[in-house]
Amino acid sequence: MKIGVPTEIKNHEYRVGMVPASVMELTQHNHDVFVQSGAGAGIGMTDDHYRNAGATVLDTAEEVFRESEMIVKVKEPQAVERAMLREDHTLFTYLHLAPDPDQTADLVKSGATCIAYETVTDRAGRLPLLAPMSEVAGRLSIQAGAHCLEKAQGGSGVLLGGVPGVEPAKVLIIGGGMVGFNAAQMAVGMGSRVVILDRSPDVLRFLDATFESRIEEVFSTAGAIDRHIRNADLVIGGVLIPGAAAPKLVTREHLATMRQGSVLVDVAIDQGGCFETSRPTTHADPTYVVDGIVHYCVANMPGAVPRTSTFALNNVTLPFIRALADKGSKKALLDDPHLLEGLNVHRGMVTYDDVARDLDYDYVPARDALKS
Repeated sequence: MKIGVPTEIKNHEYRVGMVPASVMELTQHNHDVFVQSGAGAGIGMTDDHYRNAGATVLDTAEEVFRESEMIVKVKEPQAVERAMLREDHTLFTYLHLAPDPDQTADLVKSGATCIAYETVTDRAGRLPLLAPMSEVAGRLSIQAGAHCLEKAQGGSGVLLGGVPGVEPAKVLIIGGGMVGFNAAQMAVGMGSRVVILDRSPDVLRFLDATFESRIEEVFSTAGAIDRHIRNADLVIGGVLIPGAAAPKLVTREHLATMRQGSVLVDVAIDQGGCFETSRPTTHADPTYVVDGIVHYCVANMPGAVPRTSTFALNNVTLPFIRALADKGSKKALLDDPHLLEGLNVHRGMVTYDDVARDLDYDYVPARDALKS
C-alpha cells in the first residue's frame, strides 16, 4: 500500500503521524511511504531520518495526497486538506466529528473511508488510541492551569501547592477517567487539595484505592458540582462520551459563584467542551475570560509536547496502520471489530451512531456500509 504522512497544519501542531521507526517497519513489509518535507521537524526528525527509514520525501501536501492510498495524520484534516481527499483514500487520524459539522460534510462529500483514532476500541471497551493523548492532556491540564492561575496571566494569584502556613489551591476534576486520573496525579504531586467527581462507583473505588486519603472522591451530581465549584481555584473538565458531543456540566451561572481569577481548563473541547462558556482556542492564543473566570480551551493540548505525544501515539497506532496496509482497509476493518468501531465515514455514509445523531445524518452501520 502507498501511505502518506503530510505535515500537520493546525495552529501550533508539531506532532506527526508517523515517526521514522514506524516508517521503517512499513517499508520493510514492502509498503511505500511518502512523507512531506519537514513533517517531523517539530519532534526533531529530519527528512534524512525519514529517507534512511525508507520513505520517499515529497515537497508538498498535494504530492503526498496524490501519491497515497492511505493518509496517516494526527489532527483532523483542515479544509485545504479535506479538499484533497478522494474516494479511494483511507484517512486514519483523530476526527472528533460530533461538534464539527463542516468537517463532517466535507468528509461525506469526499467519499473517503475515514477512521477516527478516538473511537477505536479494545476488548475491554476502552479507547486505546485516545488513551495516550488523554494521559498527556490530563497531565498538561494541571501544568497549564497552574500557569493560568498566575496573576500576570489573569489568574487569582494562587500557588497550587501553597507554602507552609498558607493553604494550597483546590483543584476540582470533573471526570475520573484517563484525563481525570492523570490530572489528579499531577495535582496531588504539586501539593494541591484535590476533589474528583465521577458517576461510576467502580471508578471512585479505584481512585480511592490508588490515592488513599490524598484526594476526595465524590459521586458526580449537579448538586456536587454546585457545591464544589464555589471554592475551586482550578476546574478540570475531563468528561467523555466516545464519539459524541460532551455534556455541558458547568453553566454560565456557575461562574458567578466562583472567585474572580479562578481557572477552567476544558480538556473535552475536542468534543465540543463540557463547560457552557467553552470555545476552542489555540496554543498561540490559549485563554480568554468570561465573567472574571479564565478559560483555557486549547483543542490540541498534547501538541504542546509533540515529541512525547508523537512517540506515545505511534506506539498504539502502528499495529492498526500495519493491519490496514497489509490487508487493505476494507478487509482490515471487517476482520477487526475494534478497528471497525473507528469507522466514522465511508463512501458518503456516516457510520458512527453518535455522530449521525448529533449532526442529523442517516446512520448506516459500519459493517453494512462496507458491504454495500
